[in-house]
Amino acid sequence: MKNVLKILIVIGLIIASIGILFIGQGYKMYKDAVKEVSIETKINEIREQEDYTKISDVPEMYKKAVVSVEDHRFYKHHGIDVIAIGRATLNDLRAFSFVEGGSTITQQLAKNQYFTQEKKMTRKIAETFLAFKLEKEYEKDEILELYINTIYFGNGYYGIKEASMGYFGKLPKDLTDSECIMLAGIPNAPSVYALTENPDLAKQRQKQVLAKMIRYKALTEEEAKNILNSN
Repeated sequence: MKNVLKILIVIGLIIASIGILFIGQGYKMYKDAVKEVSIETKINEIREQEDYTKISDVPEMYKKAVVSVEDHRFYKHHGIDVIAIGRATLNDLRAFSFVEGGSTITQQLAKNQYFTQEKKMTRKIAETFLAFKLEKEYEKDEILELYINTIYFGNGYYGIKEASMGYFGKLPKDLTDSECIMLAGIPNAPSVYALTENPDLAKQRQKQVLAKMIRYKALTEEEAKNILNSN
């Protein structure tokens, strides 16, 4: 029994040491990134883009759809969603691979602006440190605004205005409920759900977004049905 206990202690110490090593490397990656380009500079660059769209000029339906499908606890967490991370970790362990990330909208913004898409633990930790910093310095709607102005919608469109004009020929404020929900689903896999490439898959994705909105009480089943019928 004593030998087993000693072995467990040693294993625990090894795991803790590896964890500390990864955290240290991730923190360094985060610090190096913001040293090269400060968060304030990066945010100003995004806001100065010609097609930058204020959150007040985006339909409420689009905001609800994005939050429901990407990060339904967005307005409750402080940068990371512990529940989502726990679920993703279990699924990754089962698959022996990074099959699910559990990233919040804030983490996605941090990753897209500062880091590569490579699925490495060090990058994930760096992204988390940056997400905490963003949440500390910016309001939730500011973060959501930055996110929807920088995500990729396929077909060469970056940001909600390019996507709205490119796919529907109208400004974001003029999008219908159906169009809002359609656009909210595309960034998950832009090359797959781009309307110009796979309209049928895009419609299937729209149904998935509607299902999430019903699940998280952003829409009733009747409202979702009416939106689908309006296509």
